[in-house]
Formats: sequence, structure tokens, C-alpha cells
Amino acid sequence: MSDTLKRRIGPGLLTAYGVGVMVGAGIYVLVGVVANEAGIWAPLAFLMAGVIAAPTALSYSEFSTRLPEAAGEAAYVGTGLNSQAMALLVGLAIVFAGTLSAGAVLRGGVGYLVNNIDIDATLSIVVLGTALIGVAMVGVLESLALVAVFTVIELVGLALVVWAGMTAPAVTTFSAPATPLVWSGVGIGAVLAFFAFIGFEDIVNMAEEVENPTTNLPLAILCSLTITTLIYGAVAYAAVRVVPVDALAQSTSPLVLVWQAARGGDAQFLSAIAVFAALNGVLAQIVMASRVLFGLGRRSASLAMFHHTHARLGTPILATTLVGVGVVGTAMVARVSTLAELTSTVLLSVFVLVNLALIMQKRRAPEATFRVPMLVPVVGLILSLAALSLTIGARL
Repeated sequence: MSDTLKRRIGPGLLTAYGVGVMVGAGIYVLVGVVANEAGIWAPLAFLMAGVIAAPTALSYSEFSTRLPEAAGEAAYVGTGLNSQAMALLVGLAIVFAGTLSAGAVLRGGVGYLVNNIDIDATLSIVVLGTALIGVAMVGVLESLALVAVFTVIELVGLALVVWAGMTAPAVTTFSAPATPLVWSGVGIGAVLAFFAFIGFEDIVNMAEEVENPTTNLPLAILCSLTITTLIYGAVAYAAVRVVPVDALAQSTSPLVLVWQAARGGDAQFLSAIAVFAALNGVLAQIVMASRVLFGLGRRSASLAMFHHTHARLGTPILATTLVGVGVVGTAMVARVSTLAELTSTVLLSVFVLVNLALIMQKRRAPEATFRVPMLVPVVGLILSLAALSLTIGARL
């Protein structure tokens, strides 16, 4: 047994991991939800959402150079707010949110699978979940390499949708006054689209397995956020270009509508790609949450059992097993909508605390390898609080 992780991840693979976490199965349904509020200006709403997410991403980037370790958010909050109890609470919240998120994605992915193949849903959850746990145990390089493969499959599918939407005859015109820009609708759409950008924070929890973390962590965070924003904008533009907004808003599979409107056919390949997207998200979350649990083992005697890695594989076996079993169990018993709501609430709460912690830390020790202006965490705090309030309000 060992208590250290192996540094095997370079900037390219880390960026692919970040893109893979963010560009998940949600984009296959989120375009319709955002179009319902923003109309044909849904692409602008996605771009605005990327801008909204940017301050918190920059806050994570600075903190990642100050404290490049697993259980990043716990370290940030514990140091910035000078509270180890708060650090432990935040770390456990991240593990909880990662488990819930992965459970929701696994259940959703199996839903796509059983719609196309005559197979038992419960058996599929157990088999796929167990296989992903095994991959996560084998090694971080192997896990992230598989995440990169799944990400490429996802991006190929989205590229085909964009190509279809851009080459077919347009049914929508963006010329005024036929399609006036209503900023209130775009703003609401941007807040909804913000949840599609949650995932960049997972990158910091790979810090102890990244080569040259003080450079590669902020680079991967900012690159993955930029790439994802451009992808979402392009997909949304292709969708509203060839499918009427009303049809997009009412559909649970809006990208299938795009393909059918542009090329015809049943677009079953998109359902298959959605399964790969789900597996990608599950594997990424298992890897992330297990590293957080590993990092918490360094901070808490009660969790010290998790601060060990396999001598040969270099992975936290016990932490990975616990998280994986939690993911499979959650996927079998809970509703996807409930899991998604809880995940968003927990993560936005953590965003609030991380931005607040950076404000406090910058006042005490302004120097850092990668430094952002004080205005950045202040704006990130305000935007995260606003999004959290909206999320809680929608549930009441």
C-alpha cells in the first residue's frame, strides 16, 4: 500500500477530461429547454452561460496553483475560511454530489440503452457500473484515456448534428425585426444553460496525478470551459436554424429533431452516442469523487482508511469501490430529476464557498503563481448566489 498518487496526466488528457465531464448527455435535451426561454437566440444564451461560469472557473484556477492537491475544494475552503470542519463538510459534499450525479447519468444512459436493446435495466446498471469501477481501479491514465475516447465519440456525434443543421435549408431567420432580441428571455435561458457548464471543478481534484499542476491545472480549466462554450453555441445555432423553436421546446430529444429535419431517418445513432456520453460522465465522476475521498483521508483521522493507493496500480482502491457501489446503488433506486436537482444545489453551494474563500485568502496572501483580480471571485460569488437562489426557489 502507498499514500501517494502517480503523476501521469499531461495537459491534453486533462483538458479532454474536463471537456468530457461538461459535454455530457445533458446537451441532448438542454437545447430544447433553453430554446423555450430564449427562442432562436438560444445560442447567445449558451455563450452568456459560459461567461457566467467563467469567474468561478478563474477562481478555481487561482486556487489550484495555491493548493494543488486532491480534495481541492475542501483544501480551498479550509484554508480560505480557516475552518477544517468546513473543509471536511465541503469535501464530503463533493463526494456526495459526484455520486448522485454519476448515479443520475448512469440511470439515464441505461434508459437510452433499453429503448434500443431488449435488456433488463437493473442488470444493465449493475454490469455497466461494475465495469466502470474496474476501469477506474486499473489506473488514472487508463481511465482518462477511456474518457478521452468517449469524449471523441460524443464530439463526433455533436459535430454531425452541427453539420446537418448548418447544411440544410434554414427555417429561421435572425434578421430584425422578424426575430427581435428579448434580453429577459436570453437571460433566463443563460441561467438554465449555466448548469451545463458544471464539471470544470472536477479538474482540480486530479491535482496530485497531474504533471506540473501549477501550470496545467488552470490551463485545462480555462481551455475546457472555452471549448465547451463554443461547442454548445454551435449545437444551439444548428438546432434553431433548421427546427422551429416550438418543436425544439416540446421535444425530449431535440438533437434527433435536428438530424431528422436536415437528413431524415430515425437518428438512432444519436441514442447510441448518448449512451457513450453517459458512460463517460459516470467514469469521470467515479474517478473524481474517489480522489476527493482519498484527499479527505489526509485531513481526517476518521477517513484515514481511504488515504491509501494500490502499490502497483497507484489508484485509491477502497475509495473507488465505495464511490462506485454508491453510484450503482443510487442509479437503481433514485429518480434522475431528483438526483440532478440535488447535485446542482450542492455544487452551487460549494461554488459560493470557494469564491468567498478566495476573497479571504487573497486579502491575507495576494501573491500566487496564477493570479486573478479581486473582482473575479466577487463576481463569481454574486453569480453563484443568484443561481443558487434561483435553483432553490424553483424547488419551493
